[in-house]
Amino acid sequence: MTRFSVLDQSATSAGKSHQETLQGTIALAKHCECLGYHRFWVAEHHNSPANVGSAPEILCAAIASVTGRIRVGSAGILLSHYAPLKVAEVFRVLSAIAPGRIDLGIGRSPGGSPAAVAALNRGAPDVEHEDNVAELLAWLEHDGARPRQDGVLAYPRDVDGPEPWMLGSSLRGARLAARHGLPFCFNFSHGTNYALAGDALKTYRSEFRPSHRLAVPLASLSIWTLAAETAEEVERLFAPRAYWRVMLDRGVRGPMISPEQAQREHYTAAEQARIDEMRRYSVVGAVSHVADRLRAIAADHAVDEIVLATWTFDACDQRKSYEGLAHALGLQQSGSDGGEG
Repeated sequence: MTRFSVLDQSATSAGKSHQETLQGTIALAKHCECLGYHRFWVAEHHNSPANVGSAPEILCAAIASVTGRIRVGSAGILLSHYAPLKVAEVFRVLSAIAPGRIDLGIGRSPGGSPAAVAALNRGAPDVEHEDNVAELLAWLEHDGARPRQDGVLAYPRDVDGPEPWMLGSSLRGARLAARHGLPFCFNFSHGTNYALAGDALKTYRSEFRPSHRLAVPLASLSIWTLAAETAEEVERLFAPRAYWRVMLDRGVRGPMISPEQAQREHYTAAEQARIDEMRRYSVVGAVSHVADRLRAIAADHAVDEIVLATWTFDACDQRKSYEGLAHALGLQQSGSDGGEG
């Protein structure tokens, strides 16, 4: 049976403070646990007024402290910015806080502007991503990983986890996951990647090498999703996301504007084509349509899991989207978390 999980990117809305946005991510995680979702992942972005989750490891700790069942993790830690030992230590500590519930999603994207990347990487050596991944996985081993003459170990020692995941949107990421025997999550981030998904998953499965972490391939897809009760309501809620995409193409990163303001915007033919393309690689519509489409995608790609990412201007609409899909997908819900929705 396909599992369903959530990726939250701490997307900002006009008129809401960044503090409110991050508190909203934590509240959403509690809500999604009650709805029966399997994992809750948070993203890493830098120098972006549109997405303010710049420290996923901190959000993971906060979320783990207020939840008890749902798996919590990163999607992903941008390994090029950090020493692998430090990442291993951070996620070992998280695993001590929430044993058996922590995922370490590993990403390759720079996650920000060139200036932000330069500031993050000041003085850092230029190391190939594959080498960084191999070193990180070594530090995660319970027995101290690869032999070191200096005797350095990653602490704390007696912890269960974390579970490493390879995140990607290319054949390169699929091959790296296969080579190390890791679970692999493919991201539908634009039209080209949507078409590439089948090839990437086929490559991952055909080249997979069993490891002590994973005996058989474990594959998932991350998909931008939005569901509402009616087609008219979906169009209203999708308008801020469409506007955000157009503004990003214009070189402007900013918070989402209200649906009413977004629906008054006018776009060029090229911009409208860009929005139409985004619609093709997203799953947007009435609840029953979205649920059916997600099941079909899972079956077509034979994936074990679908990770849903949903942005709305109003947090209540985001919660309603996840609630409706949880019911339609038959998730095992555990009751209300007491929040408003």
